[in-house]
Amino acid sequence: MYNSNFEMENVLNNSSVSVSEAFPVLMRKVYVWMTLALIITGFTAYSVAHSPGMLMTILGNKVLFYGLLIAEFILVLSLSAAIQKLSIVVATLMFLLYSVINGLTLSVCFIAFTESSIANVFFITAGTFSVMALVGYTTKTDLTSLGKMLFFALIGLVIATLVNVFFIKSGGLDLIISCVGVLIFVGLTAYDSQKIKEMLMMAPDAGSGMQKLALFGALTLYLDFINIFLYLLHIFGEEDND
Repeated sequence: MYNSNFEMENVLNNSSVSVSEAFPVLMRKVYVWMTLALIITGFTAYSVAHSPGMLMTILGNKVLFYGLLIAEFILVLSLSAAIQKLSIVVATLMFLLYSVINGLTLSVCFIAFTESSIANVFFITAGTFSVMALVGYTTKTDLTSLGKMLFFALIGLVIATLVNVFFIKSGGLDLIISCVGVLIFVGLTAYDSQKIKEMLMMAPDAGSGMQKLALFGALTLYLDFINIFLYLLHIFGEEDND
């Protein structure tokens, strides 16, 4: 469970920001990259789940599985921290690599839940994400304070999850954590959408520097989508007992 947020200093109000000519190009790239990453993740997860050999290799080897989780974490941190130092090609490849590795680890979803429930939850997630992204994009209300509050709530969510997994091990608390997780990432979707829009509206051009910021925006929204999906799947997914 990860999330990356934009911390922008001295962001101008929407009414005083002149829209850059590069803005529509960069916004289009944000959603194209995000959609491509989701497709890669879904395809990878589905392919692994339907390949007994690959599934056994990944899920049957705890060292490999946890190594993939650690690799995901390192990739996100590296991309977030050093994106301006990387070339646009390297940054894009890192993003795509992350989406592949995420697909490898998420293949377990096809083992734990029925494919029909996964599909249903995906469409629920897509609808919820789209609405909240639109809200964040169109609202004139400054969501900065909401974003800060959600960030601290996310820290609490991570702590509560770890405590429940390793100590309490309560199914009821697990359900509550999932519900709270949905609310947090739904809110972060609106917040991140607004911040991405504000940042790209001020872009002087659509050069590689601005494209890397758009790529980072795509990563942020991708993470929001994945987390909403996983929490909803935990709440509404039907267990596969076959």
